Amino acid sequence: MPIEENSNIHHIKTADKEIILIGTAHVSRDSAELVEKVIGEELPDTVCVELCQSRYDAITQKTDWEDMDILKIIRDKRTALLLSQLIMASFQKKLAERFNINPGEEMIRAIKKAEETGARIVLADRDIRTTMKRTWRNMRFFRKLRFIYELISSIFVGEDISEEDIEKLKERDTLELALQTFAKELPEIKATLIDERDRFLAYSIAGAPGSKIVAVVGAGHVPGILENIDKDIDIDAINGVPPKGKAGQFVGWGISAVVIGIIITGFFHSGNQAGMNMIKWWVVVNGVCAGLGAAVMLAHPVTIIASAVAAPLTSINPMIAAGWVAGLTEAFLRKPRVKDFMDIKTDISSVKGFWHNKITRILLLIVFVNIGSSIGTFAAIPLMMRFLN
Repeated sequence: MPIEENSNIHHIKTADKEIILIGTAHVSRDSAELVEKVIGEELPDTVCVELCQSRYDAITQKTDWEDMDILKIIRDKRTALLLSQLIMASFQKKLAERFNINPGEEMIRAIKKAEETGARIVLADRDIRTTMKRTWRNMRFFRKLRFIYELISSIFVGEDISEEDIEKLKERDTLELALQTFAKELPEIKATLIDERDRFLAYSIAGAPGSKIVAVVGAGHVPGILENIDKDIDIDAINGVPPKGKAGQFVGWGISAVVIGIIITGFFHSGNQAGMNMIKWWVVVNGVCAGLGAAVMLAHPVTIIASAVAAPLTSINPMIAAGWVAGLTEAFLRKPRVKDFMDIKTDISSVKGFWHNKITRILLLIVFVNIGSSIGTFAAIPLMMRFLN
């Protein structure tokens, strides 16, 4: 089909620019070939691609996992972000193995063709870390729990990709498809993952240097870009990370206040024995649940004990999480080897790899211990209430 008649190509004229917008399927060889053909024939001043620096490094295998400091990541409270990125990378790896093609190949070919023709290259997408942080911060507490559940379960189920999913690749990029199973249940995800990125891409493309621009994006972003390309966009409003919500802090400290209040009430109104029984149940239930979370991940015995000891204390201090204590303990006792860091790129493609790699095991351990500690908190409160006269 001649380029002029291809429905995946959209010509946009502005006052000082000619923009050629190409909508692609991220696992399609036809899309990769179309991109090369258009750039070669149009010879644009600039080529914009739907990548940020982080995703570009990931698909070109330039991510220096061996330089990662797992202890620093835990201390900086970035484990959830890293685990999310690894799960997304895992999904892309499965696609690559299923179709024998690298997701994002059309983006790489676009960059190579731009280099051959002397065109400027613009990485036009918002940084994936900003997208994930905005997604997380904009969700309410129980939505976050649902998000974590769906994210973790995606590792252990859905090894095969359905024909329906394959068709959806023509409209969504792999990052969106990885979350499409529950995007309808979590509208916050659609807003940050798709709608905001449409506006960000439109802003980047419209502001790219040169008079002729070729922009290569996933087909699912085309309608949003066409809608926003000529609008004034407040880029700062969609490129910043919202502050931590006060509601989450209120819930955390509120639970702490309730627990401490119940124990104090027990001592003053029901007697010392009742107060001691409350403390006993608080310690036992929290400790057992957190310890079970560590045991499920076959953590080191000392890590299991550390989780059980830490949980009753961290559950009344929202500034610290039992999972972080468990992760630091496990990382110290079973130090990841250089091989673990270097093998991440291949290990994340399977459940077995996720399980055996020490880095991903530590990240999952942190999540499971935190979940266990949270369950213990909510289970202990009604048991403590029994001792109030």
